[in-house]
Amino acid sequence: MASFIVEGGHKLHGSITPQGAKNEALQVLCAVLLTKETVVIDNLPNILDVNNLIDLLASIGVTVEKLSKGKFAFTAANLDTAYLRSADFLKKCNKLRGSVMLIGPLLARLGEVTYAKPGGDKIGRRRLDTHFQGMVNLGATFTYDQDLLAYRFDGKHLKGCYMLLDEASVTGTANIIMASVLAEGTTTIYNAACEPYVQQLCRLLNNMGAKISGVGSNLLTIEGVKSLHGAQHKLLPDMIEVGSFIGMAAITGSELRIKEAGIKDLGIIPDAFRRLGIRIEEEGDDLVIPAQEHYQIESFLDGSILTVADAPWPGLTPDLLSVLLVVATQAKGSVLIHQKMFESRLFFVDKLIDMGAQIILCDPHRAVVVGHDHTRQLKRNNMTSPDIRAGIAMLIAAMSAEGTSRIDHIDQIDRGYEDIESRLNALGACIKREEY
Repeated sequence: MASFIVEGGHKLHGSITPQGAKNEALQVLCAVLLTKETVVIDNLPNILDVNNLIDLLASIGVTVEKLSKGKFAFTAANLDTAYLRSADFLKKCNKLRGSVMLIGPLLARLGEVTYAKPGGDKIGRRRLDTHFQGMVNLGATFTYDQDLLAYRFDGKHLKGCYMLLDEASVTGTANIIMASVLAEGTTTIYNAACEPYVQQLCRLLNNMGAKISGVGSNLLTIEGVKSLHGAQHKLLPDMIEVGSFIGMAAITGSELRIKEAGIKDLGIIPDAFRRLGIRIEEEGDDLVIPAQEHYQIESFLDGSILTVADAPWPGLTPDLLSVLLVVATQAKGSVLIHQKMFESRLFFVDKLIDMGAQIILCDPHRAVVVGHDHTRQLKRNNMTSPDIRAGIAMLIAAMSAEGTSRIDHIDQIDRGYEDIESRLNALGACIKREEY
């Protein structure tokens, strides 16, 4: 276990390059199971969730070769079917939320899979109905083994069909896509998630020989093929890290350049920060955040208080609401943060209130933030990170606070951010990792 000791009040300066996208990495790593040939993936971030999934693939029987920093070759020629039925496999799945996306490719490849309920962030209920119903629509059956506390899926002959998803689940869409590419006939997925990382998964699969059309829309058509072959793929920059860096620059009044930010795939993320009054300039594919002593939250056109809410792509990703909330504590004005998808993600605000932030937690989904306009600096605090995004929000708050703060359980932050303290210290932050 480890903690961050954060000395607040230091301005940042210079430039930083975002890591490869965590959420895309988890999808495309599962896709390597769909072929016996080699798949090369570049720009993989060196973070716990990705490393744990790579280790799990190796345990399954995938040959993993590191070619260079962030670049790996995966060959799933011989899968260990005995291990896939073992208690160790179920235990590892239980510790990694992204492992849920193994169901689709393993079912397509082997015709069966046993899977434990996944772990991950403690941010509220994250149901798997969309995943399971998608497999059933393709002709699979599933049962629950009370002794193993695991689900067993059987689907020797998956067949394409039309399906209307009950929600635009990102991981659910990815799972169904991967199961469909080797199914017999045509699969049509309506209300599919269409965020850039799902688009990237589709591009990789098409490069492997799949036939997926409608990429980038919420209506996907997949013509099943007999087999897939090897391919090469490079991850996009991580949009959540880009947003985190914007927030860090704004709340500390720093000038920062975010290099190779993948601007065309950020959607409305920059505009969400601009609505809080933060200036963001675009130079090529770089984002430049000028130093600002003050930033003022916009109102709606009728003068009412601004509401910032998450929504399926191209709406605002829920992963950045925690960052936006912290940044708003030092803005001028008020904003309602509405976290629609997860009912426990805002509970970390009590730590911000202890730091002097003015926040009204209306219910598990909504919080009103009254900004200080930098007239009152946040105070130091001792905190524990409950999940990845709350953890980075706490780090941002500590970086702007007066005094030295402590953040425990930072393995949650390590799950999503590569070597974050070294990269930020190079910009002028003062963050120390303490093992215990």
